[in-house]
Amino acid sequence: MEKITSLSQLDTNGIYSYKDYLSWHIEQAIEIIKGKIFPMAAPNTKHQTISWQLTLIIGNIFRNNQCRAFAAPYDVRLFDKKKSGEANKEIYTVIQPDLCIICDLEKIDEKGCLGAPDLIIEILSPGNSSKEMKIKKNLYEENKVKEYWIVDPYHETVVLYYLQAGYTYSSPVIFSSDDIVSSPTFPELVIDLSKLFEQI
Repeated sequence: MEKITSLSQLDTNGIYSYKDYLSWHIEQAIEIIKGKIFPMAAPNTKHQTISWQLTLIIGNIFRNNQCRAFAAPYDVRLFDKKKSGEANKEIYTVIQPDLCIICDLEKIDEKGCLGAPDLIIEILSPGNSSKEMKIKKNLYEENKVKEYWIVDPYHETVVLYYLQAGYTYSSPVIFSSDDIVSSPTFPELVIDLSKLFEQI
């Protein structure tokens, strides 16, 4: 069997599983969403500045918390809602959120997280806005991720969605650079955006 070392060896219209993903030796970071390949752009300075600041803030808040926080690269495997098996060949979604918080520690294994985190934060880059805003929002809602933040370093905003009683996402709650974000899921998670964005 041919060793896969480049995206050019793969059919971009093909359907791939987590088992396939594990067999590849591709240097470029990629995600698979419902079997489709999504190459990830290299993060730029603004993205990494925000990621580092959020990692410090969230790391301090959750240092002695029963929940655990992780920063990318960290694989999160999600199930197709039509499938119930846990075998690698039956998982068709593996993503690398910029940050995530997981409270059900049984979902954590040596490969990452198997199942939905409680909170996911994605930081926009010039090439990924459409993916984060549309495809991933629907994916996280379907998988019952309790809370989803989209951080936009270019417009200095945060868009927050949270699961409502009917298990659908709320309308977007939009915070600007002079606002304070308060998490509906984690009351201790409060971030002053003026301080978050001041270094970019």
